[in-house]
Amino acid sequence: MSKSIYLLMMGCITPFLFGCGHPQKSVNNQGVNISYTDTGKGDTTLLFVHGWCLNKSYWTNQEAFFKNRYRVVAVDLPGFGESGKNRTDWTPEAFGGDIDSVMSQLNLKNVVLIGHSMGGDIVLQAALHAPERVVGLVGVDNFKHVSIETAQEKSEDAMAITEMKRQFTNAAFQLFEQTLFYETTADSIRKRILTDVANADSVVATACLANLASDELGPLASYGRKLYLINSDYTPTDTASLKAGHIHYAIYYIHGTGHFPMIEKPDVFNRTLEALMEDLGRR
Repeated sequence: MSKSIYLLMMGCITPFLFGCGHPQKSVNNQGVNISYTDTGKGDTTLLFVHGWCLNKSYWTNQEAFFKNRYRVVAVDLPGFGESGKNRTDWTPEAFGGDIDSVMSQLNLKNVVLIGHSMGGDIVLQAALHAPERVVGLVGVDNFKHVSIETAQEKSEDAMAITEMKRQFTNAAFQLFEQTLFYETTADSIRKRILTDVANADSVVATACLANLASDELGPLASYGRKLYLINSDYTPTDTASLKAGHIHYAIYYIHGTGHFPMIEKPDVFNRTLEALMEDLGRR
């Protein structure tokens, strides 16, 4: 399996309700409802974007931790969670437009965009959409391999997509078991994820897979500002490609988790993001 397919396949979770303690809200972008939560107050907004097939409830711990210092917004991307599915465009660019609409309609300013897995490509597109609103870009366990795909990797991508269309659940289960969980990943988290994989909308999910960007270096270069990463160290981050692409970056590593550090080690993740915010100058 190619690097890009591997990176996108980090997620696949439908709603798991922990009870956020605040009402669900929604905005509308071109006829599609986008569900979100909005807590806390502050001059700076933390806007959390989930990855492939996840939903906003996976940021609940971060909402509770940061709401006393920042305005905290978490969204369900269209096609996932409680957001609408009534469209056919499932590209990072389209999702970036959704996040831009959320920022605009909520009149968010001084926004730090935080995206997990596929959400990293999406917040990057959103930052390109609305640079005047965005003061920071944070990827969570993503941008690990930003080199442009080879012909062989593109061929592997096509094979993976074909397999997803044929038997979505089995293919996704195999991927999670073999590559996305770490030896320390709790059984409860494994069960939660695999249960939600089985309930994912396979049509939307496969379309997202098929539209994954094969070039992340170009958009990162266009962004032109410092990229912050909070990456698990269970798989390496290819810093050589970032350097070769002249991408200004800072990486904060979290040890002993799989692909989901915000739920596997939420306390460590929160302290890491807190330190990152100090470096960003947004205390």
